[in-house]
Amino acid sequence: MSQLPIYTALSVPTVITHPSVRCLQWSEDGQLCLVTKSSVHILTPDPGINFNTPADIKTPIGDHHSDRPLGWYRTMIETTRGQTHSWPGIYQGWASLSLGSLDVSIRAVACSPSGLTSRGRCVIVVLNSNMEVSLWAAGKNHLKGEWSNIQDVTGDILDLPAVGQDFHEVSRILGSQVMSIAWSSQPHFGIYPAPLVDASVLAVGTRAGSVKLFRFQDGTGSEGTVSLIHEVKISEEWITHLAWSPWITLSEGKCESLLAYTTGDGGVGLVRISQALRLASVLGFVPTYTLDVIYGQKTEVVFSPDKQVIPALDWVAVPGRNPILVYSKPGTIHLWSSSSSPIHWHGDRVLFIRAQRLSIGSSAFSSVSGFSYVKQSDLLIVALFDGSLHVIHNISTEPSWTPAASDGHVTSEALSQAFRASFAEATPAGVEYVDVNRTSGLVSYDSYSTLTWIYESLRPSDFSYKHEARHECMLLTAPFWHLDDATILRAAQETLVQFHCATRSAPLHRLRPLLLHLCNTGHFAKLCPHFLEVLNQVPPDDSTAVVVPTWPQGLGAQLQLQLRRSFATHLFGWDGLLSLRMRLSIADMCWRLCKDPELRVGCGQVAQNQLAGISYRVLRILVRHLTAIVTALAPSDVPFVLRIVVQSQLAGSPLDLACEAEALSNKVNAAIEIDPMIAGLHELCPACHIEVPLQDITQATCPNGHSWARCSVTSFILSTSMVRTCIGCSRKALLPASQSLDADEAWLPVAARSWIVKELLEAVQRCLFCGNSFVGIV
Repeated sequence: MSQLPIYTALSVPTVITHPSVRCLQWSEDGQLCLVTKSSVHILTPDPGINFNTPADIKTPIGDHHSDRPLGWYRTMIETTRGQTHSWPGIYQGWASLSLGSLDVSIRAVACSPSGLTSRGRCVIVVLNSNMEVSLWAAGKNHLKGEWSNIQDVTGDILDLPAVGQDFHEVSRILGSQVMSIAWSSQPHFGIYPAPLVDASVLAVGTRAGSVKLFRFQDGTGSEGTVSLIHEVKISEEWITHLAWSPWITLSEGKCESLLAYTTGDGGVGLVRISQALRLASVLGFVPTYTLDVIYGQKTEVVFSPDKQVIPALDWVAVPGRNPILVYSKPGTIHLWSSSSSPIHWHGDRVLFIRAQRLSIGSSAFSSVSGFSYVKQSDLLIVALFDGSLHVIHNISTEPSWTPAASDGHVTSEALSQAFRASFAEATPAGVEYVDVNRTSGLVSYDSYSTLTWIYESLRPSDFSYKHEARHECMLLTAPFWHLDDATILRAAQETLVQFHCATRSAPLHRLRPLLLHLCNTGHFAKLCPHFLEVLNQVPPDDSTAVVVPTWPQGLGAQLQLQLRRSFATHLFGWDGLLSLRMRLSIADMCWRLCKDPELRVGCGQVAQNQLAGISYRVLRILVRHLTAIVTALAPSDVPFVLRIVVQSQLAGSPLDLACEAEALSNKVNAAIEIDPMIAGLHELCPACHIEVPLQDITQATCPNGHSWARCSVTSFILSTSMVRTCIGCSRKALLPASQSLDADEAWLPVAARSWIVKELLEAVQRCLFCGNSFVGIV
C-alpha cells in the first residue's frame, strides 16, 4: 500500500451509530451518500464536472502522479433531532413503544433511481430511529445546495384507511412503524424508445411483519410524493432488512425481481414481484403505458429462523448467471442463488470468517460493513467493523476463501494489511496494535481496485468517555492494486456498450470509473490514443427510426402534453444517443487533460465528431416532430421552427436531414403567411441592439464585438439570469416555466414565446449534449 496513493482522506466530525452495508452508497446521479447519526452527507466526485464553482474538498495523500487530484462537492441533508410522531400519543399500548425516540438518529437511507423529480434527479428516503420515514429532494443545486423534506411518508401511512375485518389499532400502529427501506432500480422492458414510465418501487418493511410497496408520482407544484400500491403480509416478526435483486427482462414489456427480506428472529426469505407494461393508448406521438404489478407471496424461505441477528443483506449481480444473495450472521457469510445453469452452483453456501489479527479489536464476529464485487476477478470483498477485509474468490462458480492462481496478490491477508497501512498513512501521529480503525461503511468507487470507506480510530482498552463533539471519522478513497492499461480499455468498451437508457442513470455515474482512471493513473499519455480509437466507434443512428404520426387536430392541451412526452421520450430514450453523449464526455475530458499539442488536436477532432453526431440526431428528432404538427402552428411559433430549419441546413449537415428540413420549411410557408420582420433568425444584441445573424448555434457575436452564449436547447441568445447550467459540460439553457418565479415569462426572448419552445424546455430535464443534470447557480 505504501506505493499506492490515497486519493481522498477527508476528516468528517460526526458520529456513526452502527456499521451498515448502506452507510455508504452511490445514487444514480453519481453522488455518494454518507449516513451519520444526525445528517446525510452528500458528496459528488469532481471528475467530469465542469462549471465555474470549484470542488469543496481535495485532500490526497501521496498522490504525486495524478493529472488532476480527486475533488469532491459537498452538501448534506440535516434532519430534525426531534420526533415527528409520538407513538404513545397515537396508541398507548406497550407494543408501540419506541426506544429510538429517546435520542432520534438516522438509521438508514435509500436512493431512488435518477430522473424522478421535475429536474430529472434522484430523491432520497430517510428512516430514523423513531421508525419514521421522510422523503427528500434537492432544489436548484444538488451538488452544493439545500435538500428539502418533500413528504412525511409515515404521516401518510397513518392516514391510510383501515383494511380487513380483523383490523386492530395495534396492527395499524405496528404497520406504520418502519424498520427497513429499499428502493429498486428502473427495469428495462426491452422497448425502444424507452417509455417515460417510472417502474421503480420503494419497499418498506414494518414492525407488523409486512412489506408496503410505494410508487413515486410527480406532483403539481411540488417535486412529487410516494403513494402505496400494495402490501404483502410476510411474518409476525419485524422486517429488519430489505434488498432488491436486479430486474430481469422476461419478455418484451415484462420483467421480474426478487425482494429479499430478513426477520427479527433471524429468518431470510424472498418475495417474487413481476411488472408488465400494458398498452393504454396508441393515440398521440408515443404510446401510453400503464403498469400491471403482480405481487407474489413468499416464494422461498432461504434461511429458517435461528434467533441470530442478521446485520447485512445484499444482492451481487454476476454477469451470465442469476444474482447471488449475500447475508451475514455472527462469524459467517451466507450465499444463496437460484439455479442458473449446470456449470453454476445454486442453493446455499456458508463460509466461516477467519479473523485477521491486525489490532486488539480484531474479531471474526464483527459486523459486516460493506461489500464490493470485482467482476474482472470474480471475487467479493467483505469489510468488517473491526477494520479487516475478507475476499471470497470464484463467487460465481465455487465460492471459497482460497484464491485462484491468477489472484494470488488479492487475498484477505494482503488486502487487510493494505487496509491497515492506509489507516496508518492517514494518521499523522502513527498507530499501534491497540488502535482500531472501526470501519462503519465501505463501497467500491470504480467496481475494480479502488474502494471508498469511512472509519473512526479508537482504543477499546481506553474506557474514557468521548462526547459526540469529539468524535471524528475519516473518509478514504484509495486503490488496492494496480490496473493495467488493457483492463482500463476493456472497461471503457464495456461501459459504452453494456447499458440501457431505460435505467436513467446519469452519465457521470456510469463514467465514474473511467474518469477516475483518466485523471489518476499517472500514465494518461499512454492511454489517450487507445481511448480515441474506442471513442471513434460511433453507434448506429437511432434517430432515423423515429416515427412521429401527423397530428390530426388543432392546438390544445392534449397536443401540448403529447408533444412534451414525445420530446422527452425520443431525446432521452435511445441507447445510441446516450452512447454518443458518454463518448463526448470522455473525449472532452481527454482534451482537457492532454498536454501534447498534436494529440490534443486529435482529442478535439473526436469530440467535434461526437458533438456533430448528437446535434444532427437531435435536429432530426425536432424536425420530424415539427413536421407532424404543421397544422397546429401559429405565427408566434414560426421563428423557432425556422431556426431549426436553418440549423439543419448548415454546412456539414447530412443530406437527408437537410432535405427533411427543406420539406418542413415548404409546409410552413404553405400553411402560414410569414412576416419577414418577425422571422426570428436575426436577433438583436442585448447591449447595442444591432442585428446578430444565426451563424453559430453556440455563440452569438455582434458586429461591435459583444459576445453572448446561446441556449443549448433552443439556440436563442441568453441575456437573462433565468438560466440553468449543465454540470458536465457547462452549457447553459433557458429555465422551463415550471422552475421560474416569473409567471408572465417576460424574461424569455420575444421570438421564444412559443408554446413549442415552452414544451421543449419542460421536456429537456438534462443536457442534450452530455446527458447530465442542470443546476441553478443564480
